Amino acid sequence: MIQSRFYEYLKNEKKGALEVLICEDTKEANELKDVANFFERDVLVFPDLRAQYLDDLRSYREELSQLFNALRHYCSAEVKPLVISPLKTLLFPLPKAEILKGMDLEFGASIDLQSFKEQMLQWGYTFVDIVQVEGEISFRGDIFDIFVPSQLHPFRVSLFDVEIEEIKPFITESQRTTGEECDLLKIVPAFYALDESSFERINTLIDSSESDSFVKDIASLGFWYLEEKAERFLADKKALLIKPMSEQIKESFALNEVLPDQEYFETLHVIAEASHHLCLAVTDIPTLLKVHKKKKITLIAINEAQIKAAGIYETQGLHVKKSPLILNIISDDEVVISLNKPAKKRRRRKSSIILDDLKPGDYVVHEEYGVGIFEKIEQAEILGGVKDFVKIRYQGDDRVLLPVENLDTIDRYIASGSLPALDRLGKGGFGKLKEKVKKRLFEIAGEIINTAAARALIKAPIITTNKNDLKAFQKLAGFEYTADQSESINEIIANLGSGQIMDRLLSGDVGFGKTEVAMNAIFATVRAGYQAALIVPTTLLSSQHFASLSERFADSGIGIAKLDRFVTPKMKKATLAALSDGSVQVVVGTHALFGTTFNKLGLVIIDEEHKFGVKQKEKLKHLYERVHLLSMSATPIPRSLNQALSSIKTMSQLLTPPSERQGVRTFVKSYEEKLIKEVIMRELRRGGQVFYVHNSIAHMPIKEGELKKILPNLRIVMIHSKTGASETEKELIKFEAGEYDLMIATSIIESGIHMPNVNTMIIDGADRFGIADLHQLRGRVGRGHLEGFAYFIVEDREKLTDESKKRLVALESNSFLGSGSVLAYHDLEIRGGGNLVGDAQSGHIKNIGYSLYLKMLEDAIKELSNTQESVKAKVDIKLTISAYLSDEIINTDRLRLELYRRLSQCEEPVEIYEIEEETIDRFGKLDTPTKQFFELMVIKLLALDKKIKTVSSYGQNISIEYANGEKEQLKSASKDDDDIIKEVLSYLRNAKPKRL
Repeated sequence: MIQSRFYEYLKNEKKGALEVLICEDTKEANELKDVANFFERDVLVFPDLRAQYLDDLRSYREELSQLFNALRHYCSAEVKPLVISPLKTLLFPLPKAEILKGMDLEFGASIDLQSFKEQMLQWGYTFVDIVQVEGEISFRGDIFDIFVPSQLHPFRVSLFDVEIEEIKPFITESQRTTGEECDLLKIVPAFYALDESSFERINTLIDSSESDSFVKDIASLGFWYLEEKAERFLADKKALLIKPMSEQIKESFALNEVLPDQEYFETLHVIAEASHHLCLAVTDIPTLLKVHKKKKITLIAINEAQIKAAGIYETQGLHVKKSPLILNIISDDEVVISLNKPAKKRRRRKSSIILDDLKPGDYVVHEEYGVGIFEKIEQAEILGGVKDFVKIRYQGDDRVLLPVENLDTIDRYIASGSLPALDRLGKGGFGKLKEKVKKRLFEIAGEIINTAAARALIKAPIITTNKNDLKAFQKLAGFEYTADQSESINEIIANLGSGQIMDRLLSGDVGFGKTEVAMNAIFATVRAGYQAALIVPTTLLSSQHFASLSERFADSGIGIAKLDRFVTPKMKKATLAALSDGSVQVVVGTHALFGTTFNKLGLVIIDEEHKFGVKQKEKLKHLYERVHLLSMSATPIPRSLNQALSSIKTMSQLLTPPSERQGVRTFVKSYEEKLIKEVIMRELRRGGQVFYVHNSIAHMPIKEGELKKILPNLRIVMIHSKTGASETEKELIKFEAGEYDLMIATSIIESGIHMPNVNTMIIDGADRFGIADLHQLRGRVGRGHLEGFAYFIVEDREKLTDESKKRLVALESNSFLGSGSVLAYHDLEIRGGGNLVGDAQSGHIKNIGYSLYLKMLEDAIKELSNTQESVKAKVDIKLTISAYLSDEIINTDRLRLELYRRLSQCEEPVEIYEIEEETIDRFGKLDTPTKQFFELMVIKLLALDKKIKTVSSYGQNISIEYANGEKEQLKSASKDDDDIIKEVLSYLRNAKPKRL
């Protein structure tokens, strides 16, 4: 109703009388902005900054950046725009114009790089290897990358000595420059434009701060210590509230005891209720236009095509406003109708640059030598040439020096459970283990292929769908589908009607809309005269799905039933009879569904298939082998396995979050009773519940006692792996029903639980969890319309390693575009692969690591389905040349390792040259050893293609040995590196491959 209230106010307002409009949150602010824009008012919206005094502001970095940009725009505007702001943003003094000013970098201008670095530090920029999020800067010799908060893209600035030679935007995902060169780059501070003395003074205040911030610096606490550099934004401005302050906002005054302006906010006037205008719910637009044809009608649309798509072909007599506004208002004499819909959330592209983030001390697994520890990149002189090697330590302090061009033969070791045992070199033990695993993998691959082949021969029920009926059903969802959902539904509907049996896997995070996709398939199946069954592993999931389906199909006349342990014998008997005679079309249940007789079953959907036991999976296969099958999983599927399985199993992935989904605000804190009490109380005050993750089962009762001591009335339930399955399900159902306030649990809650009312999570001993676990765990909150909060609690911050601190701070900053998120996704992806092949394989997986296990499974599937050579050829290159990625060009091991890995995985010379071009773009002109390394990688690929086993040189003499034993002798013009490379490349490009 706030839109109609503000609409009426603006119709009667003297233009410019209102300077600031205060609302409750971002959603309200955007709705009010549309009203102001309709009246051609220039508007500036402030973000919703909900921090409490002395909070660590890393978690609010995005909102702070938006706020400073808005303030900068406001200060520089000659005619001040109307400011619409959520109230909480205005609770604190905001920075003055003087510390928001920027600077210009011009093409051809001189720059003192050292002074510029110091200035960027004082302006709040974070120094990194790779720039990926706003406020980051990276220096590499005579090139620096900078992501200015107000810009759409980061920029790469190249220098010639001290002169700016080139300024170009680049794309974060690929790190490649794009578009035209720029003559001017406007740089604004990442936080504040402080000079040296102000920077030092504020840092001194921050060091002595009472805040419990994990890292005390300008980025986390600077906002609270601006003092004379800040002012009250509302001073001398005409401000109004859109509606009376809610209890929630009044409560924030109580929490922020330092605020002097409480009375000011309480005396602000509220815009009066609308007396003539109402908000309008728009459904059938042509009918609406007919009914109100005597009124002044304004139609808002982006273009004419949108108007025609709405069924309006004649616009004479209508006022058409071309705009993206969303405003639907009606009064006695006018109607305003918008054809626009809220913008969908964009799917965030994953970085194409995968940082494996290998660091000294990490476990790796080599295809031939097994599990070792990565020590470092080491340079060594071999046969007169300098090269880089990866040093790996094995049992008994034995070492392997692996040439970097063969980096594709190792991978990070990932497996759940305890640390692995190192393998011993030279005993052949790992080879025997691999053979044993390979034998078992051929059995698994054979099962997968045989099952797929058998299903492919079955005559499938042809389920045809009336498109109009399906569209009408989709409209009743009450929200816009994401692009991924629409694509998945289309693929499934096409499968169902093809006459071929469907065997599709639908993968997507919890809350990304898998159930809605499944309900489209169920709707189509039932409308075609068939029955559908949704099988789940737990009673809790059965209850959740039954409630969702019952609500969604309430008006469709489709009969839905449930079969699980909590259904009475009488109800079970009635349901089984109804399924047998066809009067119930859809059933949701656990393994209680096994052996059920259906009247005409057409579709079976299995949720969280990997949670069923081996025997249960076998039963599922035999019971439902003649019907369409849709499996749903909340774990990402590894890309390589996806490709290997694609010929025998179809897949769909949901990667886009729903539009109403909010991020999870993350804080890293030291353990304090006062903090734990406040965090829990804050969630309970907004009617929610709390997850408390504690991974020591023995210590759980003590933790429960500690919580009871600080909050005696707290209703607590404990769940862990030793709690019986029946007891766990009962307690989970009671928790979901709101009978408990807080659940203490181990990390077993990290998957498969969808509880929109639980929006705060406390993770005790967060430093003992992997980054992927933390990322996965905090994804359990913030699943509804409310913002989620995750608190990573550490016992003793002083004992944490720098690496642990860095990772926790990266998670706190929400910078998921960086290596942290890729690493987390990589871990989860690999677990997804483990889920696909079943828990029974955990022993094999632990011995050789998930990554090698999946690689071998992929090879087995390809080999059995005749899509790949069974043995991968190798070439040994022993050229007396210096070839390595120079640390003078690429000055961090992490980035060099990433490039070595990508180069070792190339399959065509053109891919090598593309990476060379990218390296020049990112790091500048290449030196000789770096150029020669790219040529060496091309030699490797060409030699593999020609079936060559060895390429070696001594002086000017070059020897080529083929896999079939034939040899060729070449002679270069000199023994210089460039001549040897030239001669080898010339031969390889012209030689014909030898037959084996």
